[in-house]
Amino acid sequence: MSRTPFHRSANVIRRGGLMLLAIVGPALCFFDAVHAGERKPLKVFVLAGQSNMQGHAHVRTFDAMRLNDQAAPLLEKMLDADGEPVVCQDVWISSIGSSEIEQHGRLTIGYGAERGGPKIGPEFTFGIYLHQTLKEPILLIKTAWGGKSLNTDFRPPGVEPYQFNEQQLELFQRQDKDIEELKTAKRAASGQYYQQMIEHVQYVLKDIRRVYPDYDPEQGYDLAGFVWFQGWNDMVDRGTYPNRDQPGGYAEYSRLLAQFIRDVRTDLQTPELPVVIGVLGVGGPTELYGPDQQRYRSTHQEFRQAMAAPAKMDEFDQTVVAVLTERYWDQEVVRLRQKEKTIKPRIDELKTQTKAGDLSRQASLQAIESLYKNTFSEEELTRLRESVSNGDYHYMGSASILAPIGKAFADAMATLVTKSQSSTKSN
Repeated sequence: MSRTPFHRSANVIRRGGLMLLAIVGPALCFFDAVHAGERKPLKVFVLAGQSNMQGHAHVRTFDAMRLNDQAAPLLEKMLDADGEPVVCQDVWISSIGSSEIEQHGRLTIGYGAERGGPKIGPEFTFGIYLHQTLKEPILLIKTAWGGKSLNTDFRPPGVEPYQFNEQQLELFQRQDKDIEELKTAKRAASGQYYQQMIEHVQYVLKDIRRVYPDYDPEQGYDLAGFVWFQGWNDMVDRGTYPNRDQPGGYAEYSRLLAQFIRDVRTDLQTPELPVVIGVLGVGGPTELYGPDQQRYRSTHQEFRQAMAAPAKMDEFDQTVVAVLTERYWDQEVVRLRQKEKTIKPRIDELKTQTKAGDLSRQASLQAIESLYKNTFSEEELTRLRESVSNGDYHYMGSASILAPIGKAFADAMATLVTKSQSSTKSN
């Protein structure tokens, strides 16, 4: 994109000492929502996790979605007739953690991680497609903070306090660290973001009209679903999971996640709350890992199995489902990156010549660009350069990946909601 496709205006207001950011924009998406007659309880969905739930897909990557067969069809719902990102008339959102202040308003772009934005996370297509299925207004409550673990930051209250294992304690001793001080700090950090998550959900539900002005308190609300998309900090935590590359090495994560689901249901007073687990899938399917990824393969696969494990537990049958986000990895970009490596030696040589003063910077840049144009087609070069805006750990910062993930979460949630409604009617 040569320009940012959406010019956001933001109104900052204060209510009860809390700064709020209300996002508004020029283009609206209208749905065939039923407003006449008896109004159903407002459907509310909670989205929680760390940086990938925040979302790092910059809107400049939208255009490159057209080159991705899996992602291209989604643009029909994400953009209006003028090519501007939609602003959803009947989908509202309150979000904390992605910005320094609460953001709320109609769902559109800009609810991803704020720094370097505007960006989207899974919430954008989740809201669009879930509303398309349910055909009624919905409210999203998003709580996501970068760099947070389940073993500490989101630690559920229903488990014992975090206990350092023997390997960790031995390491601290070798490093001459104050172990009691470390234990105190760990206790203080444990569950802090779990509590913030619950408190914000309760805060929004206490006064829904603050976020969704058209809400009628007499219609009530239905806390209809919860999406969990987290994992990176636990996956790379060798201290907490010393046997992480071995079978069962992440069993503790499974145990914590199962209790997390129980505690969320208890604290939000929704015993059968439908839950979608977004299984971390950066890098794509492990069976497709290249030579440079093999050292991570067993660790990544073990963690993904541990994340998905609660969905297979009898107590969560029909109410918890795992979505394998690895399915939406952009394998074509992976292929193009491998192709790019064939010209890297020549690029490095040109840079060395420039640094030595044997070649002007302009001549070097022109030679490098010629290498790219002679190696890639115009379409390949566009996809290689414009579909990526962040690191692989953030799903490349690619809308071609995060938009389908959001839709997958919506499809899974719609199935759970339908089952929940059928079960309620039969009872």
